[in-house]
Amino acid sequence: MSETKKLATEATGPLKGVRIVDLTSVVFGAYATQILGDYGADVIKIEAPSPTGGGGHGGDIMRWPGHVPEGAAPDLGPIFLTINRNKRSVLLDLAKPAGRKALMKIISTADVLTSNVRYSAMKRLGLSYEDVKAVKPDIIFVHAAGYGSDGPYAGLPAYDDLIQAGSGAADLLPYMDGDPKPRYMPTIMADKVSGLFFVSAVTSALFHRARTGEGQFVEVPMLEAVTSFVLAEHFYDHVYDPPTGQWTYGRITNPDRRPYRTKNGYIGLLPYSDKQWEQFFEIAGRPGVFRDDPRFSNYKARTQNIRELYAMIEELTETKTTEEWLDLLNPLSIPVVKMNRLEDLQDDPHLKAVDFFQRYDHPHAGPYFALRPPVRFGATPANIRRHPPRLGEQTREVLAEVGLVDDDISAIEAAGAEH
Repeated sequence: MSETKKLATEATGPLKGVRIVDLTSVVFGAYATQILGDYGADVIKIEAPSPTGGGGHGGDIMRWPGHVPEGAAPDLGPIFLTINRNKRSVLLDLAKPAGRKALMKIISTADVLTSNVRYSAMKRLGLSYEDVKAVKPDIIFVHAAGYGSDGPYAGLPAYDDLIQAGSGAADLLPYMDGDPKPRYMPTIMADKVSGLFFVSAVTSALFHRARTGEGQFVEVPMLEAVTSFVLAEHFYDHVYDPPTGQWTYGRITNPDRRPYRTKNGYIGLLPYSDKQWEQFFEIAGRPGVFRDDPRFSNYKARTQNIRELYAMIEELTETKTTEEWLDLLNPLSIPVVKMNRLEDLQDDPHLKAVDFFQRYDHPHAGPYFALRPPVRFGATPANIRRHPPRLGEQTREVLAEVGLVDDDISAIEAAGAEH
């Protein structure tokens, strides 16, 4: 059994001392604010008591999907547990004056307000940027939107599936396999990619404020973020006006770009330079392929004939075991890796060595694994210091910190309990 880790006692990351009031939920915003929390920020997650979650429960809807262990708290589902550590949960009914007043009190102590609530709804609640700025003039207000506010889709609902469809991401697999049916990537790609843009937006705005003292409104629209992500390479020849050729970077949409079968499994393999290709074919017993075939003898030729080249690889990789290929290619610095199935990841020697899967004991969920923050700061290391919170677990704690007295806190808690 894995060693059970202890939570860190204090923040040590580069955002230590930054307070973020977090009105995001689901994956886009929650993924981003967990990263910011790992980097040291005090993330106060505001959750609603209204029945927006699964089965009529309140709070972030991602609390409820999944199969929790017997006896565990039902509001600590697996996805919530994975993307909501290093946060404190405060339960507020923002439809009521007391809830809004309490939120404004918290915002007055904060550096950043993040939200993925539709901006029109934020205005109706009296939580527009102008409203918030009146309470905290240098606030950084970061709004996670589906679509940019200056376009015709502004304000429309947006989820990962819709953004994958609208950004061109769902059109990539047809370029690879020739099946014209569009398909979604089997991961919440749009939310997570947008979440990374969101982290960059928050840290950049904090840097600007540190230099100038100026807060600002920041919009992070999913469609624009994910479209830019997709087109970084796949705009390809259409970047020119007029276009000079095709959509997509052909090496990436090559149907034979995939893990290659070995005698006992699969490997990821990518010889890149002329020297690496020559060495690979020599080891595979086919030196003439590189030396004598003009289709593959230099980078430009290989690029033009990449499908034919990749189609040849598996008939060669099948001649040796995964371990033999690793032993032969790694000393030559030819890029190669054992392909992991999902069930292999926790036994991967590298991930074990870097302590990527860290076992903790949650007081309300029992033993669970957290994924170690992947970015390493030499002077200001990220850390894990708070378990993912129960719904409203730190309501009283946070409200007391911002100066509310017991009677006010009790009234706010009672209003939340009415649901």
